Amino acid sequence: MRVKLHGVINASGDSLADFSIALDVESAVKRAKELIQVGCVGIDLGAAGSTQYASRVELEEEWERLDGKIQAIAELGVELSVDTWKPEIMARALEAGANFMNASDGMQNPEMVEIAVSTGVPVVLPFLSGDDPKSLEFVTGDPIEVIVQWFEKSLDELDKRGLKKSQLILDPGTGFGPANWDWKDRFEYQERVYSNLDQLKTFGLPVYVALPWKFEDGRKDLLEILLKIGFDYGRTHLPQKILEIKKELESR
Repeated sequence: MRVKLHGVINASGDSLADFSIALDVESAVKRAKELIQVGCVGIDLGAAGSTQYASRVELEEEWERLDGKIQAIAELGVELSVDTWKPEIMARALEAGANFMNASDGMQNPEMVEIAVSTGVPVVLPFLSGDDPKSLEFVTGDPIEVIVQWFEKSLDELDKRGLKKSQLILDPGTGFGPANWDWKDRFEYQERVYSNLDQLKTFGLPVYVALPWKFEDGRKDLLEILLKIGFDYGRTHLPQKILEIKKELESR
């Protein structure tokens, strides 16, 4: 299975994966080069944390964290997405050299849709159970059914707004979660979604998944389910580790 890995760089200091943090241009470029060297075909750059431990960031502060880094990483000539739920940030990012949208508002904001339509770039479309990753509600019912129904509705709406289906890459949104989500419940949720990921493939679009950066407490098992089922893009903090586990799994 050929997987395209997008390596994560966090331009916000409150990321839980502290090794992925790059607060200045030099360290961002250094990390980008390291990620590419170990197998990433793209970089996903974010400047506003989505976990409950990260503070909400004002627009200009978010941009200040990204400005300079986008331009420098773009010079490396790889796929470069900016992970944001603010349309203004996305528009500036694309003007600065990003060539992929990681639209963490779930393309629910009409302005974000307009940006995607006018630029024609690939768009990562994540399932969200709220307006943005910091205001999510718990999913009730069978998560894979809820996710599939959400995508059916979302794709129909985006088509009506003039967005080309061929631009879209579907993300089950498992990298996000409501505050105070017990790991046991989150594990069961992800296990259900990943075991049935083929249902997302029925849309005929590439699938993008946020991969774990910790591997204890069943996380490696979840990754192995994903690798067996197959996906197209993996967002990863640790590409080398992901590729090692993939190789190990394939040699069994």
